[in-house]
Amino acid sequence: MNACFPVVDWLPRHASERPEKIALVTPAGAVSYAEFHARVEALAQALVAAGVRPGDAVAQLSWNSESTLLIFFACARLAAIFMPLNWRLAPPEHRDMLADCTPRVCFVAGPFLDQSENLRRDFPRIVFVAEVPRATWLDRDTFLARGANQPLAPPRAAPEAPLLICYTSGSTGKPKGVLLTQDALAWNAVNSADMHALCSQDVILTTLPLFHVGGLNIQTTPALAAGATVVLHPKFEVEATFDALEGQGITLTVLVPAQLDMMMASPRWRGADLSRLRAITTGSTIVPDRVTTGVQARGIPLLPVYGATETCPIAVYLKAADAGRRVGSTGRVAKHGELLVLSDSGAPLAAGQVGEISIRGPQVMQGYWQAPETTKAALVEGWFRTGDLGFCDAEGFVTVVGRKKDMIISGGENIYPAEVENRLAEHPAIAEVSVVGRPDPRWGELVVAVIVPKPGHALILEDVHAFLEGRIARYKFPKEVLILPELPKSALGKVRKDELRRMAEAGVPALVQT
Repeated sequence: MNACFPVVDWLPRHASERPEKIALVTPAGAVSYAEFHARVEALAQALVAAGVRPGDAVAQLSWNSESTLLIFFACARLAAIFMPLNWRLAPPEHRDMLADCTPRVCFVAGPFLDQSENLRRDFPRIVFVAEVPRATWLDRDTFLARGANQPLAPPRAAPEAPLLICYTSGSTGKPKGVLLTQDALAWNAVNSADMHALCSQDVILTTLPLFHVGGLNIQTTPALAAGATVVLHPKFEVEATFDALEGQGITLTVLVPAQLDMMMASPRWRGADLSRLRAITTGSTIVPDRVTTGVQARGIPLLPVYGATETCPIAVYLKAADAGRRVGSTGRVAKHGELLVLSDSGAPLAAGQVGEISIRGPQVMQGYWQAPETTKAALVEGWFRTGDLGFCDAEGFVTVVGRKKDMIISGGENIYPAEVENRLAEHPAIAEVSVVGRPDPRWGELVVAVIVPKPGHALILEDVHAFLEGRIARYKFPKEVLILPELPKSALGKVRKDELRRMAEAGVPALVQT
């Protein structure tokens, strides 16, 4: 796929050219492109009958399902905005999002009906639709039947029309609604095709949640743009993932490091038949060396991808041809995109110099929903200021060293947590580790290692220092160790460092000092 086809053209084109080709496989069964397209048209009719107009939002609260993708494409068809809700959030958090961007219609899957009862009361103007029959709820079949005779105008969505609103995790404050346009989704698909050499013969497995751009847009929507087949799991489960990889001809998948750790801990990892799998894409956090080594030992290229919700997310990636020789790098800037590394003053930096990564391109967000000042601060002359620190080498390969706000300045020295984390991740007694800074009146900040030991192991600060001796400079050594049973994480496995910093400042639950 070399051209940028509008999202509204994807399904009609494949339904015409390859109607019997399987578009989607879920636990409910397989769906051809012709049938998938017909279901999107029927849903679009029902949405119009419910009053959805261009620019209106349509929300969904559900695990991954065929319905999720039907709503996405129906919104594209109508120039409406798809609003997937993070099912891991609490009802008050959903309430905040619905109040911020109130949808015309909200679909709710069976497992979330009980917790959504109060939302129905709080938002009487929203049409709530139960994905399964439920007393007092408008069910999906009845909703669809209401649109049976609704005429549809030809698709006329402008490239700049918003198509997707995804809320950021809110780890640094109130969640922000990121607006991604029809054009952004289309160009993101082109970048994915370039990254993965994605084609209609591919079979991709999606286990990441579709409420996040990583699950929706790294491979899933690009695969449907290319006419490939998507195998969609409701949630990630180790055994189900192995079953799919071995039994359904999977050629590509995205697995974040936390998922890969669970896969590699399974006794099936060494002997599983992964012969059809030509690459695993990973991201959402800096990839530990142990993950890269473990995947490469199976003879599978591991392809890091870097980006953010605001970049759709594909901004930087490593291709299979470079995976073996550029371990540790995140890759080069996307085919359709630009990248600069900037100093604190906003000046471009030379190769090898660490600064803030900035991204520009057609896949970058339109802005934050109803937040012009926040948008202005994040988008400077079209450049998205990521808040991430990294550098480019002479060949244009990018290395990400961490979040700008996570950088630790101790005694006037800059310490990048990722460097310390990668070294400690090699310790045989450490299951997980994250490094944060704690304010200190003498040094400015102290380095704190938050460690999850492997079962049956115990660690003290002296053990950490002994292991790091000769591996990194001593000024980077942790001055404190915090022991936890597990690290707090987001839906995609990103460690919530804001929580760890609060714990480190409080000195609980188990702090060992020098």
